[in-house]
Amino acid sequence: MQRKRFRNADRSRPTLADVASEAGVSTATVSRVLNRPGEVRDELRAKVEATISRLGYLRDGVASALASNKSRTIGASVPTLDSEIFASGINALERRLDEDGYTLFVAVSGYDRPNEIRQVRALMERGAAGILMIGSDHPPEVYDLLRQHQRPFAYMWTYDENSPHPCVGFDNVSAARQLTDYVLELGHRRVAMIAGQTLHNDRARHRVQGVRAALADRGLDLADSHFVEKSYGIWEGRHAARFLLDRPRQDRPTAIICGNDVLAFGCLFECLHAGLRVPGDISIAGFDDLPLCEHLLPGLTTVHVPAKRMGSLAAEFMIDSLAGGSPRSRVELPTQLVVRGSTGAPPADG
Repeated sequence: MQRKRFRNADRSRPTLADVASEAGVSTATVSRVLNRPGEVRDELRAKVEATISRLGYLRDGVASALASNKSRTIGASVPTLDSEIFASGINALERRLDEDGYTLFVAVSGYDRPNEIRQVRALMERGAAGILMIGSDHPPEVYDLLRQHQRPFAYMWTYDENSPHPCVGFDNVSAARQLTDYVLELGHRRVAMIAGQTLHNDRARHRVQGVRAALADRGLDLADSHFVEKSYGIWEGRHAARFLLDRPRQDRPTAIICGNDVLAFGCLFECLHAGLRVPGDISIAGFDDLPLCEHLLPGLTTVHVPAKRMGSLAAEFMIDSLAGGSPRSRVELPTQLVVRGSTGAPPADG
């Protein structure tokens, strides 16, 4: 299908008039959809919004500011700020950007892909000269917008040496595999996992992949009955642990690996509530190394994620990119296995 010829000379940047012409409405109607959508009939608003999305339109005022290189703002799209580990990384990102006179705009998508598209568009419309995102799993429309308007961008929280896009993060597969290897070396064979929700979440998927790979190396698998996906929350972790424990003792897991520390907190609380000794009867491990981990009793074995360093390096990548430099496009940071009291050898009958 041949792309529609825009009225303006720069075809990569459609104008308000281009949107109006394509949608068969007036420029005033397009303006109302953008600024006062409640005043426009649902059917007409949907038609105009679809045209805006298809053409990749951004409001002219901000586009002009960006073209003249006057914007000193960076956008960050994150799935949630309920996660303390994300908040820590974003704080470090903001501090480093501020040192060079940049302002950070943050949008929270709630793991909702249509919402993420709207929010990345809004960040760009509000002057974001570059975009940082969590993970690599994003809608194609986001990449289309970034390419069309030539915004530098990078992932955080994930590293892939073969990534076609810049990334500042760590290898989630390798980190989860290291944690699982440690649990297996303690002698555990009935290993379960409480994963974060994997849909549109490459970090959660890769951690599951790492656990499965480590088990497979020893001729073991992650049985369906020993695998649960849950959303982020302590109660979610408790409910998942309750499901895994609700079976005869000989079928229970002797170790539970959790996709993040918050799920592990809930799992630990539920196991203790059920009268189990941790780690005497069951071992529990998490992922992130939140500050609370070392204050629990027992302390939580987990994987330390360098969130602050990641945020600072992502900021430096963006600053260098906007200054016309050539920063490294892929930066891998090490994680660290932190062994505490929540893991030990399986029970004698395990």
